[in-house]
Parts: sequence; structure tokens; C-alpha cells
Amino acid sequence: MDALFKEINARRGRELGENLKDQERFLAQYWKEKDHFLPERMEWRARMTRHLFHLFPEDSILEIGCSSGQWARKISAANGNQNKICAATFDEKSYEEMKNDPVPDNIEPVLLEAFPGLLEGRRFDTIVGWNLLTDDNCGSFLLEVKKLLAPGGKILLFDVNPWNPYYILRRFFSRVVLFFLKSREEGSSLNRIDLFTILSEVGFTGIKILPYDFVYPPIPRVFLWSMQNLSLILENFPVLRNFAGSLYIFAHKPNTEGVQKKTSNLAHHEMFKGKVSVVVPCRNEEDNIPSLVENLLTCFGDYIHEVHLVDDNSRDATAGVILNLQKTDPRIKLIRRDLPNGVGRALRDGFSAVSGDFLLTMDCDFQHIMPELTGLFDAVAEGADVAIGSRFSRNSVLLNYAFTKILANRGFHIIANLLLGKHFRDATNNLKLMKKEVLDHIHLESDDFAANAETGLQPILLGYNVKEVPISWINRSVDMGFSSFNLFKTGPNYLRVLFKLMWRKWLGKDIVLSSK
Repeated sequence: MDALFKEINARRGRELGENLKDQERFLAQYWKEKDHFLPERMEWRARMTRHLFHLFPEDSILEIGCSSGQWARKISAANGNQNKICAATFDEKSYEEMKNDPVPDNIEPVLLEAFPGLLEGRRFDTIVGWNLLTDDNCGSFLLEVKKLLAPGGKILLFDVNPWNPYYILRRFFSRVVLFFLKSREEGSSLNRIDLFTILSEVGFTGIKILPYDFVYPPIPRVFLWSMQNLSLILENFPVLRNFAGSLYIFAHKPNTEGVQKKTSNLAHHEMFKGKVSVVVPCRNEEDNIPSLVENLLTCFGDYIHEVHLVDDNSRDATAGVILNLQKTDPRIKLIRRDLPNGVGRALRDGFSAVSGDFLLTMDCDFQHIMPELTGLFDAVAEGADVAIGSRFSRNSVLLNYAFTKILANRGFHIIANLLLGKHFRDATNNLKLMKKEVLDHIHLESDDFAANAETGLQPILLGYNVKEVPISWINRSVDMGFSSFNLFKTGPNYLRVLFKLMWRKWLGKDIVLSSK
């Protein structure tokens, strides 16, 4: 009986491999003949892979249907060629191309005749791929993918959006031509509801299937820049978003074995060691603070001089949690605030206590993006005075960000760019690393969230070298509590900050008021 099951599984593996080989061939043909945005698209998706997975150097990656390894090389480069990448192709010619045009040492080319084939028994932390899911193979493919994932592992798949008008037309004419040529056509893509159902039935959790990318043929390449910027709006625009060119599919394998997520020391620059002060405004964050502090100390403990956690009149046990952490590490420091509340007030109190040579300011919900903070440290190490985590570059990842907030943020930055004559995309994020010299020359006048605009705009107007670094921003999950940010209450204050700074600049006055 076992031999019979083994034979059946082997046959199914070969059939699945043949199906995936066809999909890989169709994709390679599309890349070669039609996709004139391919170099940029590979770069965007490689960086998206980095930001969405929050990759540590120890994390392993499997790319399925990698063709000649073009995307694997981009993913590898985006992560400093640190992660082990298994680049699996079903095409012998592509495999030979990878062998003849050597890939970096951390990339392992693999030729598959079946799926999982030679990969059976191996485990990967993340699995990625393009255009692999069809109505013929989706269930069986995802079942095998789940077996290849380590506990808690994640997948990121890009697939064609079946609601995309260009795809519908392309499929229609392709079917007409192929009917006469009697050739096999590309498999049909699945819609979001069907994909969600299948992923759930297979046993994945944390499933996100979102429309992605409005930069695709037949849009002329000359519109690359404008469509790249417009795509961010369209991807989040109600109704219109459903016609994007692709879907990105992100999901977790449940960690039923209780395996801890791998983390490691990411502090590699000598110049920061023992010199970084961290300021985190906290209000009702008792659930988030322990993991934030643990991740900070694990990844950047060598850099940290002190961590100021500013309790902004929390109603929960935030202060007690911080006091307990303080007993385990004297670098953890509690700053208690009295009424009235306000992020600006909390930042002012935290900034006044800073004694390190560098300031890292962040929110409690940045606990999951520790690997991405390396980009901020790299930027300052390379000469920037201030590094800002940017949520709005094409290489950033923005998940579940309210459309009204996107419009308000984009509108604010367009006005700010025009009025101030400077180009920046996201000066208002409270994820910034700056030299103490910069901190000593800025002064926060706002009492609320608008202070985040001041920490971005003031250094820019003072002439400091400010660099933006792409990061991911993912809205809080239900287990992280809720942000107290209110767009309609706080939004006008951002404009007040902008007009105030603009007015001082135009009148030739000091940009920053004296703090005394």
C-alpha cells in the first residue's frame, strides 16, 4: 500500500512540475516580449520582499520558477547577499544559464523535474514566486509549499489579477490565436475570494491578498515616473484598486511547534556602539513594550546607550511594565508625564533627557521592523545627518493604511515640496535617526502628532543632509491595540506647522525658535 501511495505522489509531483514548468515558460516569454518595465518591477518586488518579510541574515528563501535567476539576484542584492536563496527552475536551459553566468555564492540553483522533487524534506523560512497559481494547480501547489515552509514561515506570491482589463483582453486574443495554432494556453488566474478560500483550507493564516501595481504594458515606458507615483494612490483607491495588474499574496504557516522567530545582532557599525539614545512615546502600550524592548536589545543592543520610554498618562499598566524592564537593564528608563497628553509633549520630554551622540525616535508599533532599521544606520554611517524611514517610496511597503490618510499625507507633501522648494516624500514619519548635533538645533512647538512634521521639516530647512530610507508600514493588528491618531483633529495642525515654517523662511527669520 505504501508503495502505491508513493507512486501516486510521484505521479502528482511530475504533473504539478509540468504545470509549473508551463507557467514559468509563459512568464519568461511575457518578460521577454512585452514587459518593458521589468528591470524596475524586479527591483521594486525585491525590496518589497525584504521589507514584507523583515529578513534577518539567517532567514532562508526559496524562489519557485525562477527562470534564469534574475529576481533571485535582485532579492539577494537588496539584502546585501546575506540570505541563503534556493533558486528553483523547471527549465533546463535557464538552469544552464545560471551555471554559466554564475550567481552570488549565497544563491543555490536547483533544476526540478517535479514539485517538490529535489526539494522534498527541506525547510525554508520564506517562499516567493511569480505567476504560479492557476485554477488547475492552486490547491496541490499550496499544499506542497506549506510542507516546504518552516514553522511560522511565510509566502509572498505575485500573480495576475484576473480583473485587470489588459489581462482580460490579452487572454481573449491569446485564446483566439492559440485555437488556430492548437497550442496550450496560459493557466487561468484565480480571483481574491477563491485564493483566500484555498489558502484558508490549506491551513495558512494571516492571509493578505491585495491588488498591486498599475505600472504594466501597454502603458508606454515614458510614463514610468508618473505611473509609479500614481500607482500608490490607485492601489488604495476604493473600487479602482480592483483593476490593478497584479495581486500580491502573503500568508503564514502557523507556528504550531512553538519555534521562536530567529533574531540576531544587527549592530555592525563601530561608530554607533554605546552611543544611541532611543525615545519612544508610549500611551496604553503595555502589550507592545516588552517585545519592542526585547527586539531592540537583541538587534541593536551594542548601539544602545539608553532607551527612554515616555509614558504619556497611560490608563493601563504601561508604567509598571517599563519599571519591571528597568530592573533587568539599567539602560531602560521610564519618563512619566502628567496631563495634558500629547505626542509632541512626550517627544519634548524624551528629547530633553537624551545624552547619547545619536537619537533614534520611533513608535511602539515599529517592533516588527527591526531588520529595516539597519537602513537608517547605514544612511547615517554613509554621511547623512538625519535618516527618515519612508513609507511612501516605490520600494516601501504600505499595508492597511487608510485611503483618507494617504490622500492627506500625499497632499501635505506635495504642498510642502512646492512651498519649501525641497524634494522629500515622507518627512512626517516618527521613525528617524539623527545626530545629536541636529537634535540640539531643532525645537518642537507642537503638542500633538504634528511634532513629527517638525522633526522632519526643521532639519531639512536648516540645511542638514536628510536621507529617506524605504521601510514597511503595516497598520496595527488587533493584538497591538489602537493608535490614538485622529486625522481630522490633527491634520490641520500639520498644515499649521508647514505654513509657520514657510512664513519664517520667506521672511528670512530663524526657522527654529529658541527653546529657552
